[in-house]
Amino acid sequence: MASSFVKMAALRLVCLAVVLVLGLVQALDFPKVKDVPVLVRTMKDLNRGPPQPVMTKRVNVQEKWITQKLDNFDLSNTATYQMRYLINDEFQTEGSPIFIYLGGEWEIEPSMVSAGHWYDMAAEHKGVLVYTEHRYYGQSVPTSTMSTENLKYLDVKQALADVAKFIEKLKAENAQLANSKVLLAGGSYSATMVVWFKRLYPDLVVGGWASSAPLLAKVDFTEYKEVVGQAFLQLGGQKCYNRIQNGIAELESMFANKRGAEARAMLRLCNNFDDQNDLDMWSLFGSISNVFSGVAQYQRSGDIEYYCDYLLSFRDDVTAIANFVYWGFGMPSCVDVTYSSTVDYYQWLVEHFDAGRPWYYQTCNEYGWYQSSGSRNQPFGTKFPATLYINLCGDVFSSHYGNEQINNNAAETNEYFGGMEPGVKNVYMTHGALDPWNPMGHGVAQGATVIANASHCPDFGSISSGDSAELRASKEKLAALVRQWLA
Repeated sequence: MASSFVKMAALRLVCLAVVLVLGLVQALDFPKVKDVPVLVRTMKDLNRGPPQPVMTKRVNVQEKWITQKLDNFDLSNTATYQMRYLINDEFQTEGSPIFIYLGGEWEIEPSMVSAGHWYDMAAEHKGVLVYTEHRYYGQSVPTSTMSTENLKYLDVKQALADVAKFIEKLKAENAQLANSKVLLAGGSYSATMVVWFKRLYPDLVVGGWASSAPLLAKVDFTEYKEVVGQAFLQLGGQKCYNRIQNGIAELESMFANKRGAEARAMLRLCNNFDDQNDLDMWSLFGSISNVFSGVAQYQRSGDIEYYCDYLLSFRDDVTAIANFVYWGFGMPSCVDVTYSSTVDYYQWLVEHFDAGRPWYYQTCNEYGWYQSSGSRNQPFGTKFPATLYINLCGDVFSSHYGNEQINNNAAETNEYFGGMEPGVKNVYMTHGALDPWNPMGHGVAQGATVIANASHCPDFGSISSGDSAELRASKEKLAALVRQWLA
């Protein structure tokens, strides 16, 4: 019996590893000529964009480009760049409404204008579907390198101005759309953009849909890991939560009590890891927590229960954690979690474009949102403070980015956009109740719809029999609002 149980656990580990590796190959389009440190990999996994709707038919999506100003706010700067967008005009007719999905910190692709709830509503209203690409992401890169100096043209105000200019040009260059009403949609960061666009340019759009929009910039985002823990507790059970908490606590204890060599071997860490270096330790435990965060942030029905069954198949807590996170790290020959490797990789990206560097710059310059171990109400230990991420800003971009400056930047963002009080109308906000990002956005008290048991951006798929009652009701409410906005 014991032997068969071990074989079953081993087989499940192999299957899980194959699934994850395949997922990482698709989701993490990293340059293949340089190894990616685990902290970078796990952070990028958490910013890979909303889940893509399932395409059920072939749709003719056109790739187009539009000339935008490099600096929308400096009249003396005449430099321009080419911004990419995708358009699906299969339903277009005279006066078609324009359904724009905003791109965020990822490369745009056809599914968002070819399938899903946004597509279905555009079909109902004979709308034109457009997917805009955010400056510095995907193929819409306006500068020759991503040096800190060149990244000064990257911020959400510039990106929102790009969208405003895009709407004006699209309508000016297409006679059928000259008087069309415009609606916006977005998920995660681009959902935040929907809200903030309506605040800055209220006359350009009649309504918007913001799925999982964080509105409050906050440097030490302790609530994130709390919700990740709650997702494992609520869906996986107390035993699973305890296993995570106890296993990570034991790893911390091993390093603190001269059992570091044993812990390094269990975790398969590369020889360059220094357990006497706080930054290396913080990078390790931050990466461990990110594996669980990735599962929780993108979980679908049954996912967490499945992974908890796997965790509980081991005889002791620390072995379970070590095997689970090694799988989550992609099963490399050895795990590189050194802080210096992370800095080196982000510096390498100055010349080798990748979304990780510009997005990290935005966090330093505008938002923070560093998912730390600062709360005791989470099971992931105490060894990844916000200081890790603040130091990384200074070491990757400029010593200008210290704790005071980054906190000031977040405060300025909140002041400019209103924080939790953006003061917008006709924007429908949705959140998953188990989305780790939801503490930074509106809840039921502010008029948002919170979908039970759901996580990050759960609602872009078409209405289907597989939807929960709450998810279906939210989609139907949005469809009714769109009819009102277009009436």
